Amino acid sequence: MTVQQDRGPVAGVVLAGGFSRRMGRDKALEPLIAPPHAGSPESMTGGHDSSMLGRIHSLVRSLVPVCFVSCREDTPRQGYDCVFDAVRGVGPTAGLQAALRRAQETGYAAVLALSCDLPLMDAPTLRQLLAARNAAPATCLVTAYRERHTGRVESLVAVYEVGALPYFDGALAQGQRRLSSVIPQELQCFLDYGPEEAAPFFNCNSPEDLAQAQARLC
Repeated sequence: MTVQQDRGPVAGVVLAGGFSRRMGRDKALEPLIAPPHAGSPESMTGGHDSSMLGRIHSLVRSLVPVCFVSCREDTPRQGYDCVFDAVRGVGPTAGLQAALRRAQETGYAAVLALSCDLPLMDAPTLRQLLAARNAAPATCLVTAYRERHTGRVESLVAVYEVGALPYFDGALAQGQRRLSSVIPQELQCFLDYGPEEAAPFFNCNSPEDLAQAQARLC
């Protein structure tokens, strides 16, 4: 079911351009073998790609009309609508800039951005985020989850408005790579979560993380 966006239509982007150094192999393509269950990307969309990239892409695509994949030009993701960094080697900041530019060119007002390494992410968590984006002030350029006790912002579980593009352009022109510093604090809105809601934000960065994710999905 596509979520209604009152502030303008939202595209999706999955960030899958990292080097996976801690995993030791391309984590985006790592399979997550688990039976479909209620609320999983497979059960919602009928998809069969069990890789981390495939699961997250299917999940996002179940909520918004289109979903891009941000990746490196030398490692295109076959079968996906890819966007490539204009500035290479600076991480997700450039990936989001490219996705926002594509969204603007194709008539979307914002981008729902997720990292590919969130195997436990679910649709209810993203629906809450999209609802918070709709309820945010018109001046808000980023709506993101934030861990209540630590204040850590989930910059790659967030909605970025295309109005943020000048900030991305300026940051990259100045060599600024840190995603959390691109948008001024007063233009960001946060949806806090506590320990009991933390499971969807589990990052899968190492073989040990992958084994843990597999166990939790079974």
